[in-house]
Amino acid sequence: MKKYAYLLLTLFMGVQVVSFAQYDTKAKEILDAMSNKYKNISAYKAKFSTSLVNKIDGVNETFKGEITIKGDKYILYTEEQTVINNGTTVWTYLPDVNEVNIDVYDPDDDEITPSSIFDEYKKGYKYIWIENTTQEGVACDVVDLIPNDTKSSQFFKIKMIISSKDKTLKKWTMFEKSGNQHIYIISNFNSSISISDAVFKFDESKFPDVEVVDLR
Repeated sequence: MKKYAYLLLTLFMGVQVVSFAQYDTKAKEILDAMSNKYKNISAYKAKFSTSLVNKIDGVNETFKGEITIKGDKYILYTEEQTVINNGTTVWTYLPDVNEVNIDVYDPDDDEITPSSIFDEYKKGYKYIWIENTTQEGVACDVVDLIPNDTKSSQFFKIKMIISSKDKTLKKWTMFEKSGNQHIYIISNFNSSISISDAVFKFDESKFPDVEVVDLR
């Protein structure tokens, strides 16, 4: 019963936000500045931590990784897997079984990717400025995104924490209707890098005896 009450409360709170979020010009100014910030960066690398939290079920799992992004291309490293996306093809390498899955990248998918999170607010969300806060000693603005289509969306809210000074995204949390929270924290942000497009491709020669599973 507590689980259902919690979900009802969070969904109700989300509905209340929807009623006036679409009129929040301050939130839009912050989000536009963040989006323009990343559009003007040719490539960058950062470390991150991501957590899956469900307070009702007592779940709290965290792992760390590193990501490199150039336009719509990215490489994501974690202990469990490496994901490489060159804008047309996605390779997912699983080191524990020495296997790589190859699939076609579809930009029309609803999935929120590391390279799309900065423009996600333009894709069917209302938004509202919540408060000022600090993230690792940095002054930040908190902005909530609420999906227009609350029935079909997997998430009922995305909370973004954006540096007030340089407009970089420091942290975001995606709230699922199931009670799961996906928390991402960015650190060691470095935009002073130069990287070739050729890097965004899985090189089978570097992984002897790798099993290739082509799903295209």
